[in-house]
Amino acid sequence: MELPGEAIQLKMAPVERLLELKDQARQKNTARKAGVLALFYPNAKNEAMLALILRKTYKGVHSAQIGFPGGKVEDEDANLTDTALRETEEEIGVPRLAVNVLKELTEIYIPPSNFFVQAFIGITTTTPEFVLQEDEVEELVEVTLDHFMDDAVLTTKVLSTSYATDIDVPAFLLNGHVVWGATAMMLSEVRELLKQLL
Repeated sequence: MELPGEAIQLKMAPVERLLELKDQARQKNTARKAGVLALFYPNAKNEAMLALILRKTYKGVHSAQIGFPGGKVEDEDANLTDTALRETEEEIGVPRLAVNVLKELTEIYIPPSNFFVQAFIGITTTTPEFVLQEDEVEELVEVTLDHFMDDAVLTTKVLSTSYATDIDVPAFLLNGHVVWGATAMMLSEVRELLKQLL
């Protein structure tokens, strides 16, 4: 399937300058790279689920936010797919060999942390035995596919970010968690792909 791309991501973007910032980051060539995984799996009732994580509270721009398992590239990683799979195994305990990576999504730039992030969609055919990385992951957020695809989860919240105070930010409300920013933008693309299938 053809990727919906940036136009769909930008529906969930809290800043209009995002594309300009992305171009500047490419020109400077100082941004770091990361890989993350949108992991789908069956639960014990055989319902399709999506795994997200609530990050620990720490001194950083993504403190206490909902995100995908994943992280920055390490020297041992052969490519960004390896990064996403390694980090997923480290953060939530799903063995990389158990995951079938189906699709590479549109790369996204995150200005506050100066990262280019490559997301992938992956599936595992068995219910994982999750083991959380205690120093990085506060909670596993298991979202049913039905909940994720429900238009009622689309919302707008007034938030203060690293670059603005009290701005209207498009977001998802998933399992009671407000999901915004880069994660929401990537989820927007995942959701658009699934709409074409379901």
